[in-house]
Formats: sequence, structure tokens, C-alpha cells
Amino acid sequence: MASEVLAKPQMRGLLARRLRIHMVGAFLISLGVAALYKFGVAEPRKKAYADFYKNYSPEKDFEEMKKAGVFRSIK
Repeated sequence: MASEVLAKPQMRGLLARRLRIHMVGAFLISLGVAALYKFGVAEPRKKAYADFYKNYSPEKDFEEMKKAGVFRSIK
């Protein structure tokens, strides 16, 4: 049984190589999360606000609150 010699592991530049791989992965994941937030949260929120204010009348809302007694100083 002859003992086989194992190849030495490459230690020089190991941290830099692994860091480069992890930085690329982190960048891609952050882009994915940003895209999911934009299209899953921000765009529907902007659409909901636009739909709400399309037919919104502040005077009508004020009159309804006035009738409900929200404002104590106005009769």
C-alpha cells in the first residue's frame, strides 16, 4: 500500500475568490428583492392612490365629516 500524496489546497487568493463570488450573488439577490418590492408593493400602492384620488372630492368628504360631528368647532 503506497500512500498517495494529496495535492496541496490552494490557499493563496482564496478569500478574494470566495468574496468575489459572494458579492456577485448578493448583488443579484438584492436586485431580485428590489424588483419584487417595486412590482409587488410600490406599483400596486401607486395605482391604489391614483384610483382613490381619481374621484375624490375634499369638499364632499369635509361635508360628510361635518355631518358626522368630527369637527367640534364647526356647526
